[in-house]
Amino acid sequence: MRLCTFNVNSARKRMPHLRRLLERHAPDIVFLQELKCRTEEFPAMEVADLGYRCHAVGQTGGRNGVAVVSRIPFEVVDEALPGMEDDTHARFVEVRAAGAHLAGIYLPNGNSGGAEGYAYKLRWMEHLRARVAARLDGFTPYAVLGDFNVCPTDEDMSPGALPPTDALVRPETRAAFRAITHLGMTEAMRALHPADAPWTYWDYGPAFESNRGLRIDHALLSADLAERLEGATVDVVARSEETPSDHAPVLFDIRD
Repeated sequence: MRLCTFNVNSARKRMPHLRRLLERHAPDIVFLQELKCRTEEFPAMEVADLGYRCHAVGQTGGRNGVAVVSRIPFEVVDEALPGMEDDTHARFVEVRAAGAHLAGIYLPNGNSGGAEGYAYKLRWMEHLRARVAARLDGFTPYAVLGDFNVCPTDEDMSPGALPPTDALVRPETRAAFRAITHLGMTEAMRALHPADAPWTYWDYGPAFESNRGLRIDHALLSADLAERLEGATVDVVARSEETPSDHAPVLFDIRD
């Protein structure tokens, strides 16, 4: 099974990029973030023409939004993170597919909205930790993929790319991320690339050409999935195309 996460930074603008991604890599399931459209505006027909079924969770106002795009059967389990059902931001979708539960997330950035904006990020992470704990307590094969808006360590960003006060790297953010992995979840890319995990995000401007990036798009796997992990790659080609997203797709291969 090939899983993929991709922050498209506008599903409609990046539909050509998604099409080329599907053609290049033939992933079984792709989780998309930052759709920037309402549910009914998601390009579902274009996705279907490529042989994929989709389920979008859009948001009024043209912000946030997540979706799952799949060529294998799936059942939608949740469209909101348990405990955050009143959240007006579309940031979570969970499906059942191939004998596992798979969640796609767009974790809050935390740099806007002052103290309350950062508290919202930490609150969201705590509810995500509780969701993962519940799945693991039920012995459910579980994966969480998406834009976590977290650099887990200093090795996950170019030197000096972010100040220590940035919400992506603050000690509380990293502690909340570790609280999730310490439940027994494996950070897939780091597991296979312990010393050279590639960036997944480059800001617009000269950052990509100078390879000044961040690693904020992750996949966390329960033990039964992690032991079957065979590959983890970043599709840098997608970031080098015309009018790209500022994120690159990240792909993970799990043996059947």
